[in-house]
Amino acid sequence: MASSRGFLDYVLEQLSDLPEISYRQMMGEYIIYYQGKIIGGIYDDRFLVKPVKAALAMMDEASYEIPYEGAKPMLVVDGIDNKEFMTELIEAMYDELPAPKKKR
Repeated sequence: MASSRGFLDYVLEQLSDLPEISYRQMMGEYIIYYQGKIIGGIYDDRFLVKPVKAALAMMDEASYEIPYEGAKPMLVVDGIDNKEFMTELIEAMYDELPAPKKKR
């Protein structure tokens, strides 16, 4: 099941206090970037983030879910209705995320 554009727009609005939030559509789903780094994505109308230490610390009861078959498990963000939490979560995760791969 592909994610809806409405859910993407809602998540982007919740992240709108952050500079340089972008996304890329991929096979009906959306990869979410913060300052060029992949933070997670929207899969089946669920906002999932990479399970880095900062995210685990801020969401100690978060569940792991697989975004698509064959992918590594990611954390489900349950607090998407809290804009302040979303901003703090992404900012806290940033330093732990890998740098973007250089284009050839």
